[in-house]
Amino acid sequence: MTRAGDAGARLRRAAPATSTRQRRAPVRKASMEKTARPERPRPGASLQETWVCAQDSGHDATATHSTDDLRLPIPKARVEADVRGPGTEVPDPAPRLAPPAPAVAHDPALSRGAARVLHANWTGASTVPSRGLYPHQWSWDSAFIAIGLRHLSPRRAQRELETLLGAQWADGRVPHIVFNPAVPLGAYFPSPDFWRSSRAGAAAGAPTGIETSGIVQPPVHALAAWLVHLADPEASRRRRFLPRVYEALKAWHDYLTGPRDLGGGGLAAILHPWEPGMDNSPCWDGPLRRVEPAVPGSYRRADLDHGTAAERPTDLDYGRYVRLAADYRDSGYADAGTRHAFAVEDPGVNALLIVSEHALARIAAETGADPAPHEERAARLTAALVERLWSPDDGMFLGRDLVGGELIAGRSVAGLLPLIVPGLPQDLVDALVRTAEGPAFRLGRIPMVPSYDLMAPAFDASRYWRGPAWFNTGWLLERGLRGHGRTGAADRLRTSMLTAAGACGFAEYVDPFTGEARGTRDFAWTAALTLDLLARDPAEEGTNRPAGALAAAVG
Repeated sequence: MTRAGDAGARLRRAAPATSTRQRRAPVRKASMEKTARPERPRPGASLQETWVCAQDSGHDATATHSTDDLRLPIPKARVEADVRGPGTEVPDPAPRLAPPAPAVAHDPALSRGAARVLHANWTGASTVPSRGLYPHQWSWDSAFIAIGLRHLSPRRAQRELETLLGAQWADGRVPHIVFNPAVPLGAYFPSPDFWRSSRAGAAAGAPTGIETSGIVQPPVHALAAWLVHLADPEASRRRRFLPRVYEALKAWHDYLTGPRDLGGGGLAAILHPWEPGMDNSPCWDGPLRRVEPAVPGSYRRADLDHGTAAERPTDLDYGRYVRLAADYRDSGYADAGTRHAFAVEDPGVNALLIVSEHALARIAAETGADPAPHEERAARLTAALVERLWSPDDGMFLGRDLVGGELIAGRSVAGLLPLIVPGLPQDLVDALVRTAEGPAFRLGRIPMVPSYDLMAPAFDASRYWRGPAWFNTGWLLERGLRGHGRTGAADRLRTSMLTAAGACGFAEYVDPFTGEARGTRDFAWTAALTLDLLARDPAEEGTNRPAGALAAAVG
């Protein structure tokens, strides 16, 4: 077994198996005396106190509410939703952005609502993005969730990442889905019987006791692990959190910069539109035309049981996704030595890899390892990102199609995400900000930053990643703007995001012009990143100190 396999096995032993049957925590006398009316947090309450109140509002009065308890009972509303089954989660229409007053830091109602979402979506070992549409653990979702969850329960945030890394393959990849065996196969597609990871992925070192997908998602995990550590360093050291995840994170980055450097230029490549997390971005329209879709009727889309078809990828897109995933599976999930119909160097994925490599350097230093190799790799990745993906004519980064050999003309928010990269040349930073504030993305002039060029014919304000605004990309841009000294723009984006989160019911994504909710509601990373924005004090995050961009990006 490789180093990654060893690390994953240790984390699997440390993390409890996910189960739908939660053990009730011991009864506390004080809880028995609660009235039916949930307790409200006091003015100026900490997020941990808000977390307790949020738990109180959705639970039997006999439950304990310790912030570090990892086996809290399932809220009544969630049990009722589970009983109703797939297809019955019909969210209320969301209000437009205009009526609510702008959210402010330490907003107790917003904090309480976000905490309630995270508590309701907790399964006992990890957090589902949403109860109906996404009933398993997703890779980059868990990283963003841990970043927010650290403000409520650092231990639970640690467990979130440990559970995910416990499903790591021996070749180093962190799968994009870790399946909960208690969830019926028909609740989500592609399901475990499609991926067949323990059999089809045996040569790549897929774990035998856990079923996962075979593809990956953007590497936010080292950044998340470092930020979780910073939430309570002493407790983190007592639990040896960073020493236990360091080798797994290192192997994950080795995989991305090794077997996944398919272009030979030093950048990680994606092999499926699901891997960068921006599934149906118009950027993939050209490369996907080469892919023959799976035969209609050979699979059933479960996502349409929970959402409006106009807000989801088309059937044609989905057929191509299924074809690519099946071909990759049938190759044994091999990267090198295999002809891939879809292979792209994505600027968002590689920007997050760079930031996480800087975070891994800090983790290495904390654990007594040498940070220099990580700092050097971050510098090489930054140089390769600029050399291979920067487009001066567009004033932003573009993806590179490794099959066709050229830059992809589509301008998505992924091309702005390198703003989060420390050490990016200043002229590129200036150009990125001009592009973000220009007519294509209108940063600061509309409520949220769209996922795709507003001026392009393919833009769609409602359909998934073809235009709607997402809170994770907004969070990354806010952090990048702040890191490069654009505090005014960062402050405005932060305020707008908090206002939108409260108005839309923590929606999965929103119309960038109106802030109207799209996709599912009570979405976990929207709630988590709302908590992080509320908890961080922008006044304390100025860049008038050494390595300001690095400090803002990595913490």
